[in-house]
Amino acid sequence: MAGISEEDIQKVREATDLVALFGERVPVRQRGRDFWCCCPFHNEKTPSCKIDPTTQLWHCFGCGEGGDVFGFVMKIDEVSFPDAVRSLAERANIDIAESGGGPRVSSSRKARLRDICAETAAFYHEQLMRGKSSDAAAARSYLGGRGLGGKVPKKWNLGFAPGRLSLVRHLQSKGFKPDEMIAANVAMQGGDGRLRDRFFNRVMFPINDPQGECIAFGGRVIGSGEPKYLNSQETPLFHKSSVLYGLDKAKKSMASTGDAIIVEGYTDVIALHENGVENAVATLGTALTLQHIRLISRHASKRIVYLFDGDAAGQRAADRALEFIDESMTPEAGKTRIELCAVTLPDDLDPADFVAQRGADELKELVKAAKPLVQYGIDRRIARHDTSTPEGRTRALSDALSILAPIKTSLLAKDYAVQLAGRLQLREQDVLDSLEMLKAPRAYGRDEAPQATRAETRDYEMPEVERSRRKFERQLVSLLAQNPDLALAHADALAQTQWHDETNARLAQIILDVLEANPGAAPAQIIAAATEAFPRAAGILTHATLREGERREETVRFIIEELEIGDMETSLASMNAEMRSNGSLSQDERELMFAAAVELQKALTAKRAAHRPTL
Repeated sequence: MAGISEEDIQKVREATDLVALFGERVPVRQRGRDFWCCCPFHNEKTPSCKIDPTTQLWHCFGCGEGGDVFGFVMKIDEVSFPDAVRSLAERANIDIAESGGGPRVSSSRKARLRDICAETAAFYHEQLMRGKSSDAAAARSYLGGRGLGGKVPKKWNLGFAPGRLSLVRHLQSKGFKPDEMIAANVAMQGGDGRLRDRFFNRVMFPINDPQGECIAFGGRVIGSGEPKYLNSQETPLFHKSSVLYGLDKAKKSMASTGDAIIVEGYTDVIALHENGVENAVATLGTALTLQHIRLISRHASKRIVYLFDGDAAGQRAADRALEFIDESMTPEAGKTRIELCAVTLPDDLDPADFVAQRGADELKELVKAAKPLVQYGIDRRIARHDTSTPEGRTRALSDALSILAPIKTSLLAKDYAVQLAGRLQLREQDVLDSLEMLKAPRAYGRDEAPQATRAETRDYEMPEVERSRRKFERQLVSLLAQNPDLALAHADALAQTQWHDETNARLAQIILDVLEANPGAAPAQIIAAATEAFPRAAGILTHATLREGERREETVRFIIEELEIGDMETSLASMNAEMRSNGSLSQDERELMFAAAVELQKALTAKRAAHRPTL
């Protein structure tokens, strides 16, 4: 994952004591074989977070979070998985391999890579400004057509990448080695083993760190070609989830205005800056993450404003942004509150076109009038429906209330709910009751993309027997993930259970896949594999716990029998319904199905008699 070998990940995991890791952040107390603490991820007075030193897993029964050592660091430090591995590797003094097997990059090595990036940026800039080829001329023409000519290329150190080994030869002449060029991701090794330029026939945008040093590149193809935009891959210097284009130039304006503006492209950032809107930055081919927000918040003390394009892609980005709504945006968050706002540009315009056509002052007015992200999301959801009819108003309410689910207990959510009642001509108490019934989604790191299933958001509507069934399913996959030896012993049950919850089915298959590839896999390895495929997995798979005196094998066997009985009941009900309603069955088919139903009923009766509750 992300250039770090599984062997090194396991080495770091085994070298890290989870109890000690928690103990560095919060007081930890031992109870029996487990350790407990107040959860560091939500406010509580009574410890509800359990740390299992045997499995090296943790789970909070208050907020539902859980995972292994990497999951803890990812959440507590708000970093990506690779950065969590790097952090724990440094803590344990372990050298890890990255970028296809190279050694861990030392500070002197990083300085060397920075030198390569600086020299590459200078080379590309020279090619843009003085290149005599028709391709270089086309690059200058493209920038001029976008209003980025004149002094702009020099100010932003824009460049042109000719390709054809021109950069490789230039860097070799400066004494840089092939492995260094590859590590900086400005060169690649072809299928024939020969070195070649990574970027070819592209306008180049150097990507700087907050201090203004070049650490990566983005390239826009000249003419036709795919991909249209090509960014540097992850390197020891560049991690796109924590880098923003233009921040080195925007941070001063952010500090003075208190606001930051988030746009989607390099040219948008440059166009806004050149028109006097100097607090704009852009993400780099990824959605905004919590790391980005923390980085921006160091400079912008008041608001972070999303500026969405008016086209379809911009509106998809707007919908994704609504996933950022959480308790950090409510007054209860106090000093840690984040003011996220949003505005959509009219007439399908992007920021560069908008300032070119209508001027910076009009753009500043739009930004000034940007709505809080919660209000923005509610307005978007209501606009989808015909509120002139009772049916439309009901659907609009359900859609809009889903925006409030993550903050349902806050005063802010209740205030918005009252506003919704007025807008949709509904009784306030009915809307507040509907808000109360919502099931708030779990909180996830913003670099994840959680998607609540329809079933999860409507658990309260399920019959009690169905809720009980799904609870048993979840307990089984959780216990087996934490006890791989039992998972191997009951692999047939994992494979044959008729899962009612799609999430549980996915997790069961992941457990089987991991154990098939590595029968000796540890619980943390299973949970890590599940989390990679499904961000919510860690909280689910660390949830189950045994009460004092409960035996693992007996508990697992009881749950499996309970699910088997449920499956038999479902099959029997299906067969009886088929015989009652299907008039097309022949007499022989009906007799065969009846005989099978009788046998199934006998087996079900016998299993019920033998099944003894031990939980």
